[in-house]
Amino acid sequence: MRTPDTLTAEAILPLVGGPANVTSVAHCMTRLRLGLRDGSLVQRDDLRALPAVLGLVADDDDTDQLQIVLGPGTVARVTPEFEALLTPTPTVTELAARGAELKEAQKQRNSTPLKLALRRIANIFVPLIPALIGCGIIAGLNGLLLNLGWLPALTPALTAIASGFMALIAVFVGYNTAKEFGGTPILGGAVAAVIVYAGVAKVTVAGMTLAPGQGGVLGALAAALLGTYVEKWCRGRVPATLDVLVTPTVTVLVTGLVTLYALMYAAGELSSAIGTAANWLLDHTGAFAGLILGGLFLPLVMLGLHQALIPIHTTLIEQQGYTVLLPILAMAGAGQVGAAAAVYVRLRHDTSLRTTIRSALPAGLLGVGEPLIYGVSLPLGRPFLTACAGGAAGGAFVGFFATLGDKVGATAIGPSGWALFPLLAGNRGLGTTAAIYGGGLLTGYAVGFLATYFVGLHSVALPSDASHG
Repeated sequence: MRTPDTLTAEAILPLVGGPANVTSVAHCMTRLRLGLRDGSLVQRDDLRALPAVLGLVADDDDTDQLQIVLGPGTVARVTPEFEALLTPTPTVTELAARGAELKEAQKQRNSTPLKLALRRIANIFVPLIPALIGCGIIAGLNGLLLNLGWLPALTPALTAIASGFMALIAVFVGYNTAKEFGGTPILGGAVAAVIVYAGVAKVTVAGMTLAPGQGGVLGALAAALLGTYVEKWCRGRVPATLDVLVTPTVTVLVTGLVTLYALMYAAGELSSAIGTAANWLLDHTGAFAGLILGGLFLPLVMLGLHQALIPIHTTLIEQQGYTVLLPILAMAGAGQVGAAAAVYVRLRHDTSLRTTIRSALPAGLLGVGEPLIYGVSLPLGRPFLTACAGGAAGGAFVGFFATLGDKVGATAIGPSGWALFPLLAGNRGLGTTAAIYGGGLLTGYAVGFLATYFVGLHSVALPSDASHG
């Protein structure tokens, strides 16, 4: 039976140039990411008109890339349906080979080392987000039950379920790192597993005893990178008849020793420094730090630089149980919602724009901001800046309470907006934490709305607006 997700995939395919124009398919939390041979074949207006499509993300640096915003949950269901429509024929296979060459040449022209590094970081950590969210929500529920004293027989089981993934997250990071950099994934996981093995407590390095988990995800990342390099070095030198025995053994042995006697300590120091810096920043410059982080996050998302924060969030969650940065950064979405609401009120005669805002606002309230960014504020220009002002105000609000000792954190990354409430954690109890976060959202909404209403639309000259000037 053809499901709504199948129908959505079937509707998208011809509008992106058909199967012959698609070179790769992937998805993140909200977006269907397509590699294309010819971006000019995409019928963007018709794509935006599809009911399931919340928006398109333009990438000026990569004309062969298209990101279709479908929203969380929907994108995970539509992607396999879309892939099922791409069964290649011999003719398409020939075209794919030529398209791959053209794509590689285009990447060489457009890709920068920083952009490639950030993409690889995202490819390592983004697949972990669903597990982080699921375990984070269970951890939040378990914490609520513990605080209320309810179901004491169940809470140990919930603790085990919520904590199991985080106890072994280094293994998954190692696996994904080796996979991303061309090594054998299971060897990447094997060398990263050294970090979380309880027996490392018996290893002494320079007179100091190691602790299981020391170095965390950063140590796992470094270990898997080194393991991939050692594996490739071995495969280029070991005879094929001995490769199956020698290469895995040398890879695990050499990388394991370096991990134990160098990487775990160095990565542990770096992880501790990240936690210390984040806490110091909010303890001593909370409102100012929140102002800067909340105000600059939307531009970071536009440039793709926000991906560099993923390992930092993950390190903080692993180290402290929650990341204090994400709730502040989530205020950028609140400013965006406030700005869009002001545009809706001021440009009341622009039916098309108001329809876009009505359809995108619910997603924006739940932290999916791309439809509002690319469909409303960014095309209008100044409202994008006033949305940043709203995010800055919300971030300053949350940061101010951090200087008072009220920390607001998130036990997982991915969701924001109102969807972040089930993942909130802090040092003052769930009620206080939720109140501060909610106050930050309301501040972001209000400042984003007022700044856009009174300042952000003076330079906008839409035909419908001009006729009613």
